[in-house]
Amino acid sequence: MALALFVMFAAPAAAQQAAQLQITTPYAILVDYDSGTVLYEKSADTPWPPASLAKLMTMELVYKEIQEGRLKLDDTLTVSEYAWRKGGAPSGGSSMYASIHSKVKVTDLIQGVVVVSGNDACIVFAEAIAGNESAFATRMTERARELGLTTADFRNAPGLHDPDQKVSVRDLAKLSMHIIRTYPEFMKYYSQPEFTWNNIRQQNRNPLLTMGLGADGMKTGYIKESGYGLVGTAVQGGHRLVLAMNGAKSIKDRADEARRLLEWGFRAFDSRLLFAEGKTVSDARVFGGERSRVSVVGQRPIRLLVPRGTADKLVVRMVYQGPLRAPVKKGAEVARLKVWRGEKVALDVPLVAADDVAEGGIARRAFDGVYELALDLVRTGLSSIKRN
Repeated sequence: MALALFVMFAAPAAAQQAAQLQITTPYAILVDYDSGTVLYEKSADTPWPPASLAKLMTMELVYKEIQEGRLKLDDTLTVSEYAWRKGGAPSGGSSMYASIHSKVKVTDLIQGVVVVSGNDACIVFAEAIAGNESAFATRMTERARELGLTTADFRNAPGLHDPDQKVSVRDLAKLSMHIIRTYPEFMKYYSQPEFTWNNIRQQNRNPLLTMGLGADGMKTGYIKESGYGLVGTAVQGGHRLVLAMNGAKSIKDRADEARRLLEWGFRAFDSRLLFAEGKTVSDARVFGGERSRVSVVGQRPIRLLVPRGTADKLVVRMVYQGPLRAPVKKGAEVARLKVWRGEKVALDVPLVAADDVAEGGIARRAFDGVYELALDLVRTGLSSIKRN
């Protein structure tokens, strides 16, 4: 069921402004963190080798293990020969240079992955959590599906090349926003400028951190099969944007175009409050409940970024599979709020039930059954008339 709530006119045309913003990087997306509004996208759903951007998924699993108590920050994990050879000093790739058979604290391994992109630290985590890297990669993909990352397939923890390892920039942006929202205590590592291990000091590779944009994360990546990629986030005046891009031709292109996208995002849009926290968006029909309708609200304030100075027509709808079947639990996701700018979905956020609705009695369920049958007959009749 799609319930049209209202149509509004934003204050001009994002499509026109975005068209003027030309970048050479083939895959990119810029998203407003609070509202989920997509400000810019270019081939955002194309799966592409993530390189070290895969480490975002690796660390999501690590943070989840810590959050759920199976891994502690002061635990020490052993650097196996496999981790040392494949991801350490002998590998020639990104490494925190942990010594073979040494024991490293979890807090140091986190910095080894997040700050200096250590492949060895990723493999140490993979072996500690899942027994071996292959099993961990399977868990990475499974967890990606749980988070709704439909294009993500992982084959190793560090992001080394594998022809079957791919993910879209849209899914990378979703993953990053999930990490920011779910594990805020670990965000400090993403803006850490450097990390020293084994007397080797290495700089954070994220170019955004030194540009004065308010950047505080998150990851860069490169292998020859993928080109140069970046997932970045920055905050200005309490307003956070998230950028994901991949396939840039050079380090310079990656840095320059990431800067341009973020600067444009902060400059070209205004935030509009659609619904305050707890404000009823609409109500949804309930089948077989003690009440026939339930109020539907957002999980947090619902905002939409609109381009400054345009007159775009925005269509706002609440969409749900209805009627909902009782019992309905308070806080359960029951619908989506979708906003279309032209033919593109500019905003898609979950809506939840504002109250519990218990199952009704036999008479109530029987009445609802007759009512739904009558509606189906009316719909069938209307469809037949339209066809004729």
